[in-house]
Amino acid sequence: MQSFPARLHVLLAREAPVGVVIRRGPSRQVCTLLWDRRTDRFTLGQWFKGRIYERRCDLSPDGTHFIYFAMDGKWSGLSKGSWSAISRAPYLKASAFFPKGDCWNGGGLFIDNDRYWLNGDGCHLPGRDSTRLHRDQVYRHPGGRGGECLGVYYPRLLRDGWMLINHLSAGSTDQCDIFEKPLVNGWILRKYAHAQIGSSPGKGCYWDEHELIQAQSNFCLKQPGWEWADLDGTRLVWAESGCLWTASLTDSGLAEPRLLHDFNHMTFERRTAPY
Repeated sequence: MQSFPARLHVLLAREAPVGVVIRRGPSRQVCTLLWDRRTDRFTLGQWFKGRIYERRCDLSPDGTHFIYFAMDGKWSGLSKGSWSAISRAPYLKASAFFPKGDCWNGGGLFIDNDRYWLNGDGCHLPGRDSTRLHRDQVYRHPGGRGGECLGVYYPRLLRDGWMLINHLSAGSTDQCDIFEKPLVNGWILRKYAHAQIGSSPGKGCYWDEHELIQAQSNFCLKQPGWEWADLDGTRLVWAESGCLWTASLTDSGLAEPRLLHDFNHMTFERRTAPY
């Protein structure tokens, strides 16, 4: 059986120097980790046997709470096989819990530290809401597309400083949206967000690739292996082949990359949230 590197997706808190890393692999095992961006230390939260839809997740601006959409396929259980939840980052134990029963919609976005929007609010079954956070049923986000991952992922990108530049299509089974974010020293980070049926092995139907563009000269550094990338303060950070990397950008290009963490050799372990 062909093996693949761990798949990584990262959420950066907007008002605090922390993040959450969502690490997947094998395909039905996923864990979450807290990233202290001041020290580049990573603290394991919890493992889960199932799927967390990383593009339907969000982190509160202060990095305290994590909203996610999960599926374990136990359709006759309490969760009805899939659910949206809010937990204390980086753990998965739900302080707010909304059974779903299918994989349409789900997950959500934080409007601020105290309010959140639930994706497909009326499509969830009665659950348990948070006593601390307010679910805003009036809020309408801009930029969402469809009833799956792009309904949360695209609004999150736009909120966090990405600009939608173009849309490419090769038929109904292969769509691509191009986002850009300005970096330092005249560079631009370009993201190709694919929605594709029949993608290559090791990729899901939603996957990203990236380029670095020098705005003045239009010089392009293609980075097809970067599955996630963003700006952390003044440094560039990205995920590639199950590892998280960083480097600075000079006038001439990318400086020597520095490995922040290799997530490939992690294995499932049962852990209890401390709350």
